[in-house]
Amino acid sequence: MLSQARLDRLPGHLLEEHTSLQQQLANLGIDAPDVNVGLGNHMAEDATAAFDQAAAISFRRRQQRVLEQLEQALARMEEGRYGYCERCHEEIDFARLKAIPHANLCMSCQRRVEL
Repeated sequence: MLSQARLDRLPGHLLEEHTSLQQQLANLGIDAPDVNVGLGNHMAEDATAAFDQAAAISFRRRQQRVLEQLEQALARMEEGRYGYCERCHEEIDFARLKAIPHANLCMSCQRRVEL
């Protein structure tokens, strides 16, 4: 069972993670794709530039997804639903919440979803 003391520690952890991700996204500075990809003199350089651009965009999208999940976790916390599995409604283990503060499924349900 999640004790109140443990629950009290989690909002700070969520907010810290949220702030950190916002700063990381701001520092990436990837607003628009490089329109010059594929216009170089060398195919190998073009391929490298295209790969780097795709990797950066993929990383940014993943970070944005995690940021959205953190915001959803903060909303669940305000509603009093944080720490409970959205599928089976059982408590999510504190160690899981500490490791993945935006987790919305317990380990059993997460395994079922991933199959």
